[in-house]
Amino acid sequence: MNVDEFEQLTGEIIGAAIEVHRVLGPGLLESAYEECLAWELTHKGLRVTRQTCIPVRYKDLTIGEGYRVDMLINDAVILELKCIDAFQPIHTAQVLTYLKMTDLKLGLLLNFKVDVMRNGIKRVVNNL
Repeated sequence: MNVDEFEQLTGEIIGAAIEVHRVLGPGLLESAYEECLAWELTHKGLRVTRQTCIPVRYKDLTIGEGYRVDMLINDAVILELKCIDAFQPIHTAQVLTYLKMTDLKLGLLLNFKVDVMRNGIKRVVNNL
Protein backbone atom coordinates (compact mmCIF):
# COMPACT_ATOMS: atom_id res chain seq x y z
CA MET A 1 0.00 0.00 0.00
CA ASN A 2 1.45 3.38 -0.96
CA VAL A 3 1.25 6.64 0.98
CA ASP A 4 -1.76 7.96 -0.96
CA GLU A 5 -3.69 4.74 -0.34
CA PHE A 6 -2.88 4.92 3.38
CA GLU A 7 -4.02 8.55 3.47
CA GLN A 8 -7.30 7.71 1.73
CA LEU A 9 -7.94 4.73 4.00
CA THR A 10 -7.13 6.59 7.20
CA GLY A 11 -9.29 9.48 6.01
CA GLU A 12 -12.24 7.13 5.67
CA ILE A 13 -11.55 5.57 9.08
CA ILE A 14 -11.24 8.95 10.80
CA GLY A 15 -14.39 10.20 9.06
CA ALA A 16 -16.29 7.15 10.32
CA ALA A 17 -14.95 7.63 13.86
CA ILE A 18 -16.01 11.28 13.80
CA GLU A 19 -19.50 10.28 12.64
CA VAL A 20 -19.86 7.69 15.41
CA HIS A 21 -18.68 10.21 18.00
CA ARG A 22 -20.96 12.92 16.58
CA VAL A 23 -24.01 10.67 16.92
CA LEU A 24 -23.19 8.95 20.23
CA GLY A 25 -21.02 11.52 22.00
CA PRO A 26 -18.56 10.59 24.76
CA GLY A 27 -19.36 8.45 27.77
CA LEU A 28 -20.26 4.99 26.47
CA LEU A 29 -18.34 1.75 26.82
CA GLU A 30 -15.61 0.98 24.32
CA SER A 31 -17.61 -2.01 23.04
CA ALA A 32 -20.47 0.26 21.90
CA TYR A 33 -18.11 2.44 19.88
CA GLU A 34 -16.45 -0.64 18.41
CA GLU A 35 -19.77 -2.05 17.24
CA CYS A 36 -20.90 1.23 15.70
CA LEU A 37 -17.55 1.98 14.10
CA ALA A 38 -17.43 -1.50 12.57
CA TRP A 39 -20.91 -0.87 11.14
CA GLU A 40 -19.85 2.52 9.68
CA LEU A 41 -16.68 1.13 8.14
CA THR A 42 -18.42 -1.91 6.68
CA HIS A 43 -21.03 0.34 5.10
CA LYS A 44 -18.19 2.31 3.50
CA GLY A 45 -17.11 -0.93 1.83
CA LEU A 46 -14.06 -1.56 4.03
CA ARG A 47 -13.04 -4.99 5.32
CA VAL A 48 -13.31 -4.98 9.10
CA THR A 49 -11.95 -7.71 11.33
CA ARG A 50 -12.69 -7.35 15.04
CA GLN A 51 -10.86 -8.75 18.06
CA THR A 52 -8.15 -10.35 15.91
CA CYS A 53 -5.72 -12.57 17.81
CA ILE A 54 -2.03 -11.95 17.25
CA PRO A 55 0.38 -14.69 18.28
CA VAL A 56 3.39 -13.86 20.41
CA ARG A 57 6.67 -15.41 19.36
CA TYR A 58 9.34 -15.94 21.96
CA LYS A 59 12.37 -17.92 20.81
CA ASP A 60 10.91 -21.33 19.81
CA LEU A 61 7.62 -20.70 21.60
CA THR A 62 4.47 -19.34 19.95
CA ILE A 63 1.57 -18.24 22.11
CA GLY A 64 -1.51 -18.33 19.89
CA GLU A 65 -3.52 -15.64 21.62
CA GLY A 66 -0.92 -13.33 23.05
CA TYR A 67 -2.57 -10.10 21.92
CA ARG A 68 -6.00 -9.11 20.67
CA VAL A 69 -6.32 -6.18 18.27
CA ASP A 70 -9.60 -4.24 18.54
CA MET A 71 -9.99 -3.80 14.78
CA LEU A 72 -8.01 -4.49 11.62
CA ILE A 73 -9.11 -2.56 8.54
CA ASN A 74 -8.42 -3.86 5.02
CA ASP A 75 -5.62 -6.02 6.48
CA ALA A 76 -3.56 -2.82 6.61
CA VAL A 77 -4.46 -0.50 9.51
CA ILE A 78 -4.79 -1.47 13.17
CA LEU A 79 -7.33 0.40 15.29
CA GLU A 80 -7.09 0.48 19.05
CA LEU A 81 -10.18 2.01 20.65
CA LYS A 82 -10.14 3.68 24.05
CA CYS A 83 -12.53 5.50 26.37
CA ILE A 84 -10.03 7.19 28.67
CA ASP A 85 -9.27 10.65 30.04
CA ALA A 86 -6.03 10.96 28.02
CA PHE A 87 -3.61 8.87 26.02
CA GLN A 88 -0.60 7.62 27.96
CA PRO A 89 2.73 6.44 26.51
CA ILE A 90 1.70 2.82 27.21
CA HIS A 91 -1.16 3.15 24.70
CA THR A 92 1.23 4.16 21.93
CA ALA A 93 3.58 1.35 22.95
CA GLN A 94 0.67 -1.11 22.79
CA VAL A 95 -0.19 -0.18 19.20
CA LEU A 96 3.47 -0.15 18.18
CA THR A 97 3.84 -3.66 19.59
CA TYR A 98 0.81 -4.81 17.57
CA LEU A 99 2.32 -3.27 14.43
CA LYS A 100 5.68 -4.95 15.00
CA MET A 101 4.05 -8.34 15.68
CA THR A 102 2.06 -8.12 12.44
CA ASP A 103 4.66 -6.35 10.27
CA LEU A 104 2.09 -3.65 9.53
CA LYS A 105 3.00 0.01 9.15
CA LEU A 106 0.13 2.05 10.53
CA GLY A 107 -2.17 2.06 13.54
CA LEU A 108 -4.67 4.54 14.88
CA LEU A 109 -5.46 5.12 18.53
CA LEU A 110 -9.03 6.38 18.81
CA ASN A 111 -10.21 7.79 22.13
CA PHE A 112 -13.96 8.35 22.26
CA LYS A 113 -13.92 10.02 25.70
CA VAL A 114 -13.26 13.47 24.28
CA ASP A 115 -15.44 16.49 23.54
CA VAL A 116 -14.27 16.67 19.91
CA MET A 117 -13.14 13.49 18.14
CA ARG A 118 -10.20 15.13 16.35
CA ASN A 119 -8.66 15.50 19.85
CA GLY A 120 -8.92 11.73 20.34
CA ILE A 121 -6.96 10.55 17.31
CA LYS A 122 -3.31 9.52 17.32
CA ARG A 123 -1.40 7.92 14.45
CA VAL A 124 1.23 5.32 15.31
CA VAL A 125 3.76 4.40 12.63
CA ASN A 126 5.97 1.33 12.57
CA ASN A 127 9.15 2.20 10.70
CA LEU A 128 9.95 -1.52 10.47
